[in-house]
Amino acid sequence: MDPTASMQPAMPRLNEPAPDFTARTTHGERSLSDYRGRWLVLFSHPADFTPVCTTEFMAFARNHDRFKALNCDLLGLSIDSTFAHIAWVRSIEKNFGVKVQFPIIEDLSMKVAQAYGMIQPGASDTSAVRATFIIDPEGMLRAMVYYPMTNGRSIDEFLRVLEALQTSDKHGVATPENWKPGDKVIVPPPQTQEAAEKREKEGYEYVDWYFSKKDVA
Repeated sequence: MDPTASMQPAMPRLNEPAPDFTARTTHGERSLSDYRGRWLVLFSHPADFTPVCTTEFMAFARNHDRFKALNCDLLGLSIDSTFAHIAWVRSIEKNFGVKVQFPIIEDLSMKVAQAYGMIQPGASDTSAVRATFIIDPEGMLRAMVYYPMTNGRSIDEFLRVLEALQTSDKHGVATPENWKPGDKVIVPPPQTQEAAEKREKEGYEYVDWYFSKKDVA
């Protein structure tokens, strides 16, 4: 048995229930169950009052209404105190004119960060890397992306992935590389030889039996 196995960070898995939590935030206590019925983007950052994190928080804040329009809430996290979070968001509003309207989790115990694998020993033993999790209205983890501490995230990409997931759920389809709303989607490939032979005549944009596209409303 690998003696280092117990030292590895916990890692949540896609299409399984997201790790539950109850935590203090800048908007009071929050639990994962509070977001039942809505999508949630949970994201961590290494520390308050750092320049890259500041740019990310401003970008999330500026796009807050776009997430809300997609039935999605935002929830930040770092291993800093609620008081540090409050001071930081006040500083962002004062210095940049951007109001952060979503909660930020205080995780001094690193309990939430550990449950979500936000602590990467190769990067830091005391700070959360830039991890982002998209959780669906049933509490299932649907997507997760990790960035290094040195490089900021693209908030437009998380909006794109969120819309892609919602489209897949609604229409039972997949989305191609860099899909955006209005683009054609990929029809699931046939599961039998008989179905494959019929695919060309089913009215899709047909390339081959395993590759067909269609429009969605």
